[in-house]
Amino acid sequence: MSDLKSLKPLAGLDRRTFVTAALAGGFATATLPISATTITTDTTGLKAGEARISVSDGEIPAYFARPSVGKRFPVVLVIQEIFGVHEHIRDICRRFAKCGALAIAPELFARQGNPAVVPDIQALMRDIVSKVPDQQVMEDLDATVRWARRERGTAKVGITGFCWGGRITWLYAAHSTELAAGVAWYGRVAGQSSALQPKHPVDVAASLNAPVLGLYAGRDSGIPLSSVERMTAALTTPDSSMAAKVSRIDVYPEAQHGFYADYRASYRAEDAEPAFRSALNWFIRNGLDLQPPERLAAQPSRMSSATKVSR
Repeated sequence: MSDLKSLKPLAGLDRRTFVTAALAGGFATATLPISATTITTDTTGLKAGEARISVSDGEIPAYFARPSVGKRFPVVLVIQEIFGVHEHIRDICRRFAKCGALAIAPELFARQGNPAVVPDIQALMRDIVSKVPDQQVMEDLDATVRWARRERGTAKVGITGFCWGGRITWLYAAHSTELAAGVAWYGRVAGQSSALQPKHPVDVAASLNAPVLGLYAGRDSGIPLSSVERMTAALTTPDSSMAAKVSRIDVYPEAQHGFYADYRASYRAEDAEPAFRSALNWFIRNGLDLQPPERLAAQPSRMSSATKVSR
């Protein structure tokens, strides 16, 4: 799997513990040690914590963050990497909350196991990630949107996902009619079909219900530029939806997979910062009432070096 090839396995303990009742704290074991570049976003001015999302067969845990003052907030679904809803994903929720969103990250692996305690990436992919059905994920995200609407969320819903979550972002934009926009970060777009993953983004690109901004890395060892170009072509067929036709993929030529993951060695600030601004602007352009924080707005000199994939 390209998700695995893009990440470097880490050795460690060979036991697993499945915990679905609550989110684990801190960073996932397989990501340790974390990098000195790790960003921590505080909860000042926010309400943040764990939530329970009612789904078809019970409940799944989730992390949410929103401004502590206000009546209604645009919703941003934050979709995990293969490591689950660990501290990096929770911090991203807080970053969006600082911009005015109700950001919510459901633990989409809850039935299959607890990714936070699996120390080996290969085992994580084999024993948890590969067993998660796409249809289950789509239904859980539908349930998350319903939860958000009951919890002060507005009708405007965005979705953003990273690595594994980047692929899910594309799929959900084709599945849901509730979305205003999506931002997919270095998510796999093509692959072998299976019973659990019958389609990939390239298969549903022409039928998107919401425009998606793809943010990809030019030096990604697991997602070749040829597949990104194939995805771009699939967005612009004669029969493509309007949402597909206005979607866009930006490639950061010198970036590696995980260039936004500030807790890992793959982090590249000179691409991550403008890419996050692009994500915010994409959501704003598509109707989400977000306000970039001052520290992002005050960095006009660090211009993005992304190139648009030719159509």
